[in-house]
Amino acid sequence: MTKNEKDKCLWGTVKVGERGQIVIPKEVRDKFDIKPGDSLMIIAHEKKNMIKIVKSEVMRDYALKILDDTDHDDESEGNVQ
Repeated sequence: MTKNEKDKCLWGTVKVGERGQIVIPKEVRDKFDIKPGDSLMIIAHEKKNMIKIVKSEVMRDYALKILDDTDHDDESEGNVQ
C-alpha cells in the first residue's frame, strides 16, 4: 500500500436533505478541525461524477504557495514585475 492509499479513508455515508444540505459526520469535523462558520469549497470532476469538500483556507494557502513559487521563477528568469 502506498502512502497515498494510507491517507484515503471512507468516513461513512450522508443523506442529502430536501434543501440539498448534508451533515458532515462528527468524526470528520473533529479530524479536520471543521467548526461552525468555516468556509468550505466544493470541487467537482464531472466526468468522474465526483465531488470533494476542501476547507477554503487550505485552497487559499495552496494558491499562495503557487504564487510564491511563480514569483521565484520570475526572479530567476529576470522577469520581475
